[in-house]
Amino acid sequence: MIPKELAKKIRYIQIYTSKAVNDVLAGEYHSVFKGQGMEFDEVRAYQPGDDIRTIDWNVTARTGHPYVKRYVEEREITVFFLVDLSASGSFGSLEKLKNEIAAEFCALLAFSAIKNNDKVGLIVFTDTIELFIPPAKGTSHVLRLIRELLYFGPGKKRAKAGTDIGLALDYLGRVLHKRGVVFLVSDFLDQDFEKTLGVLARRHDLIAVTVSDPRESALPDVGLLEIQDAETGAQVLVDTGDKKVRNRYEELSREKNDKLGSLFKATGVDYIELYTDRDYVLDLVKFFRKRMKK
Repeated sequence: MIPKELAKKIRYIQIYTSKAVNDVLAGEYHSVFKGQGMEFDEVRAYQPGDDIRTIDWNVTARTGHPYVKRYVEEREITVFFLVDLSASGSFGSLEKLKNEIAAEFCALLAFSAIKNNDKVGLIVFTDTIELFIPPAKGTSHVLRLIRELLYFGPGKKRAKAGTDIGLALDYLGRVLHKRGVVFLVSDFLDQDFEKTLGVLARRHDLIAVTVSDPRESALPDVGLLEIQDAETGAQVLVDTGDKKVRNRYEELSREKNDKLGSLFKATGVDYIELYTDRDYVLDLVKFFRKRMKK
């Protein structure tokens, strides 16, 4: 039995994301994520304008009339969400936590996927693999994924949970054999995963989704502020009234983002930037349209 508040949240996400899929994303998902090739559909009589290269010579010889082979796109693809739910995701300076934004974003794409008859799978990770749900179709399956994303908490097992992106990428590479579309959703507070990222990007259509909060890029001027690292528990006292401190904080944030952007570009990984103070639907639409221009 899931808590009443969680059930209410799941229902809200279902309604909101389904509306966004129908009103905003109709057709865009299909256009961006193509199938894995073409498959034979039927043989029909030749019509003026048909490509002569598609003529089925065996049927043509038997009947004495020209026939062509017709192919359709092999549409079905597998979409996998590789979601970082480490302790640093349980932060948000506004209405929603980073983990909540991640869950809603995945729900939006999952409903888009099943609307196109694609399969959806999920891997939740921290510094270990926490949960694996094999790809499947259907609304009930997507609702299960949303429930797991919202209900999961590393605190249930350990007081703190770090991040190991390389481990998660390697695990996915071992369980997803056929080429698929992979969304790596994380705040990317980790190191030494560059090589594994490049390996997986060559095998799959890998898209990185960065999730950030405004307070991670800029500090308010509120005097002395105690900041704690959610994953290590380390605490530090910061004088936010000092402009040099605030400027240095912003500089380190820019350096992190620039380094990530360079990594994604070098490995051929497309990426989407999500923020807790912005509408992720608009960010996704922007990504889709940018990708269709390629």
